[in-house]
Amino acid sequence: MTTAIEQTLETYGIENWGAGYFDVNRKGNLIVRPAEGDTRSADLKEIIDDLARRGIGAPVLLRFPQLVAAQVRKLQRAFSRSIREFEYQGAHMCVYPMKVNQQRSLVEEYLREGSRYDFGLEAGSKAELYAAMALEQTPDSLLVLNGFKDEEFIELAFAGARCGKRVVIVIEKLSELDHVLNIADRNEGGANPILGMRVKLYSKGSGRWEKSGGEAAKFGLTTTEMLEVIRRLEKADRIDMLKLLHFHIGSQLTDIKRIKNAMKEAARVYAKVYQMKVPVDLLDVGGGMAVDYDGSKTAFESSANYSAQEFANDVIYTIKQVCDDENVPHPTIIQESGRFLSAYHALLITNVQDEIETVVEDITPIEIDDDDPQVVTELGDLRASITVKNYREYYHDALEHREELFTLFNLGLVSLEDRAKGEVLFWDVCERADKYAQQAKYVSEEFDDLRRLLCAKYLTNFSVFRSVPDHWALDQLFPIVPIHYLNKPPTEYATLCDITCDSDGVVDKFVDLHDVKQVLELHSLIPGETYYLAFLLVGAYQEVMGNNHNLFGTPHEAHIYIDDEGYLIKKVIRGTTVGEATERARYEKSLLHDGFRRLINQRVKDGELTEAEGAELAQFYESRYDAYTYLASHSERLTDLWLRSENPRHRSILRRPLGRFRWIAIARLLVCSKKWRAQASVVANSRRPIVSGSTCSATTPPLSLPAQGL
Repeated sequence: MTTAIEQTLETYGIENWGAGYFDVNRKGNLIVRPAEGDTRSADLKEIIDDLARRGIGAPVLLRFPQLVAAQVRKLQRAFSRSIREFEYQGAHMCVYPMKVNQQRSLVEEYLREGSRYDFGLEAGSKAELYAAMALEQTPDSLLVLNGFKDEEFIELAFAGARCGKRVVIVIEKLSELDHVLNIADRNEGGANPILGMRVKLYSKGSGRWEKSGGEAAKFGLTTTEMLEVIRRLEKADRIDMLKLLHFHIGSQLTDIKRIKNAMKEAARVYAKVYQMKVPVDLLDVGGGMAVDYDGSKTAFESSANYSAQEFANDVIYTIKQVCDDENVPHPTIIQESGRFLSAYHALLITNVQDEIETVVEDITPIEIDDDDPQVVTELGDLRASITVKNYREYYHDALEHREELFTLFNLGLVSLEDRAKGEVLFWDVCERADKYAQQAKYVSEEFDDLRRLLCAKYLTNFSVFRSVPDHWALDQLFPIVPIHYLNKPPTEYATLCDITCDSDGVVDKFVDLHDVKQVLELHSLIPGETYYLAFLLVGAYQEVMGNNHNLFGTPHEAHIYIDDEGYLIKKVIRGTTVGEATERARYEKSLLHDGFRRLINQRVKDGELTEAEGAELAQFYESRYDAYTYLASHSERLTDLWLRSENPRHRSILRRPLGRFRWIAIARLLVCSKKWRAQASVVANSRRPIVSGSTCSATTPPLSLPAQGL
């Protein structure tokens, strides 16, 4: 017999897309494991409750750096096995493309684990190169530079080479080669970077980014341009600098057959270039290794029809086969699998604020009167007599009656009260028709559409444009799962609405093993209880692509480590404040505060406000400068009231018996207080200290709470 938790795992597909990192415990809470097969775990509901006690409310981005290390090991093991199995004579290295997610904590964790295998970095801009040059890498690891480059960019690359880094400048355009040769002449006697060429392959990738490859691709040299680079380097006696060939056929490559075709073509190009006496020994196969977001293991856009091991096998075997055929040495294979390395490590947890009613609710009991319009009376008859045998016919009749109702209203023949009564009756018929339709062996398409229309809309405390922009822009699917109640069957079908003032701020496509679901199975909202949802696998591209729509800023962030005792909240970074968000739009603090005070002064001058009221209003406005850009909970509002007021009546609120909300308010007081904001530490029920804010350290002394009221 299937248990509730087993049914939950199937409903949300956790075992399909979770890669061994996610599961459900006996409490019905979603858990994270530091590695596939590891018995240690962290309970996400416990983490969120812990953060709430420390004053960190939803939405919050949780990072699990151990998952980055686990993905590094998984990638390295896959290629090591392939190299041994096929007796490949070259090596395998990886460079992490910083564009995928430049967050320092992620990059440092990758380098910490990747240094064991001489894994390096890839930068595509001056800013990324500037950051990468200061990071510690092993002497044999690479710093690959892709993208279009000017003279300043290339000068910075030469500086990196002089500092001992193995910098690889990948030539994208012939003009870049001119800059390289000029700077190399000025750098006589100094260490020079390695040169590479980006090849424009005929082969294309698959999935959403298929156009990244092929003859019309944005990047890469044509065959003629590639030969011209070789000729110029030979003429300048710099051919010894050319060591690498590079290609990239797209991100999130879903079909392994396309990958094999590209590898075969690239290996052939490498062999022909080597036979021209060019000392190339590095073959950069680019990125594109896909993440199976929906768990279907197909060539669907949000999936992949191959595993990491199959990818490694096909890359190694195909390149070896071509090299042996051409009688050239096996090159060291460089890989740029940023999405595969970073996607799993981050997840967004947020709370459902409320339900947006789609169906007209019957606020007062509906009674059919003798003087009601005929269309209302007939809708009432449909509601009273619909059954499992006639639901399809009655549903069609209800649709016709609704059209008639609106037509009569527009002609002025039906009152507003009668229209409201008719709407309630219509939706009652629809709900009963949907109930009967779902009992049928086969559900017709029109009732699937009705199910989507009737589903709940959960107002969720986040911004689609900030936290999952690829869902809005590209219809990218992300697994979405409640972090609790998973030992109870969901009872609602819902879509998610964010809190932006934009109709595109919705999530209405969800992962499914066989299709794309239009609704998500969720639980009913319980008054007084917070319902949390997790958006998973958001560690790649989402943060760097997120925007400031409606001036919603970055959410709070917590770094979590999992050990034998549970979890350690190692670091907390507070999210964007209202003041920081407005300053990014060039609204300086002094400009806003002075402008608001002028308005108040005018109201006081006109006698509309007293001076005391004006001062209180100004203090309130200025205190909002440090508020979170997202919606606040009841406890957060209580603390804000305490913080901004010297009124003893306001302060007495925290002395009242508010149960757990009181502890949350006290914790938030310690975290948010201007005096102690950079010195927050353990407040309540915490096994270990946390760091709150970017200037804190784990050794920050604990704050003392006033005895009164505790």
